Amino acid sequence: MNYTYIVQCHDGTLYTGWTNNIDKRMRDHNAGKGAKYTKPRRPVVLVYLEMFETKEDAMKREYAIKHMRRAEKLELTKKYRRDKA
Repeated sequence: MNYTYIVQCHDGTLYTGWTNNIDKRMRDHNAGKGAKYTKPRRPVVLVYLEMFETKEDAMKREYAIKHMRRAEKLELTKKYRRDKA
C-alpha cells in the first residue's frame, strides 16, 4: 500500500508527503530523518492520510495537495479527523 499524508509540525505548519510505510515515515520525521523541512519543526503529528494502490497515484495526490492553499489543506484535515472519530 502507498500513502499520501499531511503532518502538522510543532510550529503549526503543514508538511505533505508520500510513503509506502507510514509508521516508519512518522518515526523518521520525529527522529529528524524524515525531511529537511520537518527536522527543525519536531514533533510532527499525522493529521491526514489517504491510501493508494500505486506509488504513482500517491505521488499524484501529493502533488495536488502541495498545490492547494493552506485553507484547503486544513479542510482536508478537519474532514479526516471527523471521519476517524
